[in-house]
Amino acid sequence: MQIDFPHRQSAHCENGVVSNLMRFHGYNYSEPMVFGIGSGIFFSYIPFIKMGGIPVTSYRTLPGAIFKRFAKRIGMKVESKSYSSEQKAMADLDVMLEKGVPVGMLTSVYYLTYLPDAYRFHFNAHNIVVYGKEGNNYLVSDPVMETTTTISAEDLIRARFAKGVAEPKGRMYYPTQFPKEIDQKEAIWRGIKRAGFDMTEIPIFILGTKGMKYLAGRLQKWPERLGDRKAIQYLGNVVRMQEEIGTGGAGFRFLYAAFLDEASSIVGNKELYDLSKELTASGDRLRDFAYYAGRVCKSRKTDVLSFAELADILRECAEREDKIFRRLHQIAKDNI
Repeated sequence: MQIDFPHRQSAHCENGVVSNLMRFHGYNYSEPMVFGIGSGIFFSYIPFIKMGGIPVTSYRTLPGAIFKRFAKRIGMKVESKSYSSEQKAMADLDVMLEKGVPVGMLTSVYYLTYLPDAYRFHFNAHNIVVYGKEGNNYLVSDPVMETTTTISAEDLIRARFAKGVAEPKGRMYYPTQFPKEIDQKEAIWRGIKRAGFDMTEIPIFILGTKGMKYLAGRLQKWPERLGDRKAIQYLGNVVRMQEEIGTGGAGFRFLYAAFLDEASSIVGNKELYDLSKELTASGDRLRDFAYYAGRVCKSRKTDVLSFAELADILRECAEREDKIFRRLHQIAKDNI
């Protein structure tokens, strides 16, 4: 069983899966448009949740939220299932493939054997599309890959039922019904409004731009509080979460800026284009942060900034993004 599936490589797995699934069903939504309508951009620093003993840092919303929000805003109905039984999960997958329906699913990167060993680590929120089966192998459209690939049934089961933080539990999802007409302008404005609220209005100090400022304050004191060795470990994890997990902090800023650029033409609002340029500048500055933090972690002697100077870069980005998203929130409210 094999479906003619329109695979395209993307910057981030969830956006790419949604964009490719929409394209299969005849709706041409770019990856930035999916990310923007789905209000994917965010920031959180959660010191009381740790992976490997180090606090979690994230530059996007929770896995699955982009697809859920995108579907709701364009009026699309979806089916999403999780499983306790591996046999039931695989049987249901085979049924959908027999019907000619490609299926999105959550997996663990570690068990995706088609990935190079250097890219396989214990991360349980990677999205792929399975679109066919040949013998014991499933046909996979992984948005981070240049071309389609395959995975054995045994390895796919391991990837779907990996243990650890945020277990995927065999989750799979797919569109079931589409609206007769889609009000894309309305969907864009509602996506922007939610992103603006999430980044600036949530009254919790570890979330949004408040969270960026909070992380900057903590980071500045890490050498004193934790000692040099542990401070380097904490800093290295922030860089890893920014540059290696998914699209990363700077990458998500560039992606959202591309959304604002595209959206400005659709809704006829030039200020969105201007704000996209400002957000790109914040992404550039986050890349500077990652570059200098990486050099600190490698203990190189040239071009190395202190923890206090690195914290200042984060504060600069937080201030810039606070202004951008407060303005976006207001513009969206004025247009809904």
